[in-house]
Amino acid sequence: MGKVQGGMKCVKYLLFVFNFIFWLVGSLVLAVGLWLRFDTDTVSLLNEEGAPDTFFIGVYILIGAGGLMMLVGFFGCCGAVRESQCLLGSFFACLLVIFGAEIAAGVFGFLNKDKIIEEVQSFYSKSASENNNGTTIASVYHKVLECCGTKDSPNPTLCADLPTVTKDCTTAITEFFNNKLYVIGYVGIGIAGVMIIGMIFSMVLCCAIRNSREVI
Repeated sequence: MGKVQGGMKCVKYLLFVFNFIFWLVGSLVLAVGLWLRFDTDTVSLLNEEGAPDTFFIGVYILIGAGGLMMLVGFFGCCGAVRESQCLLGSFFACLLVIFGAEIAAGVFGFLNKDKIIEEVQSFYSKSASENNNGTTIASVYHKVLECCGTKDSPNPTLCADLPTVTKDCTTAITEFFNNKLYVIGYVGIGIAGVMIIGMIFSMVLCCAIRNSREVI
């Protein structure tokens, strides 16, 4: 069995190091996704019956991509060390799938930002205008976001038990979800850029292994 030599041996070890880093980054992406999904404030705002779930779609994409990245990073390390064309080819294919998923999460976060915020604002306004359970849901928003009422219809009586409130809930919801959605967008697109390097390394090494075997 032919082994890669010279500069290709350097590519082999670079690919191994890249895959180890890739595995660590996958752990980070998974952790960010789980944080966004189970963050106490986010769950409080979106876990009630009738609450919009569009926000969690992008979060689930991140969680799935993070888990897959960890698995692919492990097999990529094995493929680089063993100089296996099969493992390296599978690694490239999986990277391509994850690349698409990360781009999808990033684009989803940016393109649906306004839609998600409008859905949550509409859900809050509807809850605030209802009695009993609706008022209970609205009070969760007041406590978590430290806000009260909307721009068009401020209603201080809804927040009598809160300290001095400085902003309306329409603005507070926009600020809160803007921060969360930018995390999804930037993480998705940033990791996708890193994966391009991994795909290049894997293809270069795979071609070098094939050529070295043809020579022998």
